[in-house]
Amino acid sequence: MVTDWQRIPGGDLVVCGLEDLRAGRLSALGLLVAVGGPRLRRLGIPVPDVDSPEHRLYDLLAERDSDTAHSQYNALIRRLVSFERALECESERTAIA
Repeated sequence: MVTDWQRIPGGDLVVCGLEDLRAGRLSALGLLVAVGGPRLRRLGIPVPDVDSPEHRLYDLLAERDSDTAHSQYNALIRRLVSFERALECESERTAIA
């Protein structure tokens, strides 16, 4: 499994989000990682459980700028999904090798 997530698209967000969650900070990136928690856990990444991370993330973004919250939310989710897919591919390659 890849240990250098920074080189995977979206890895920078996941690394920062995990740091925030582990420190007890419910930042936008921490909530983003919590949104991906189930899939990330299946990939072997321990993600703390957070109640309603999707709603909390959107609400946090809307507090900052209600006009762009929807587009920001979608952009963050796309980056998370990109990371998850890339990590799955890397995991499959590692398992085959």
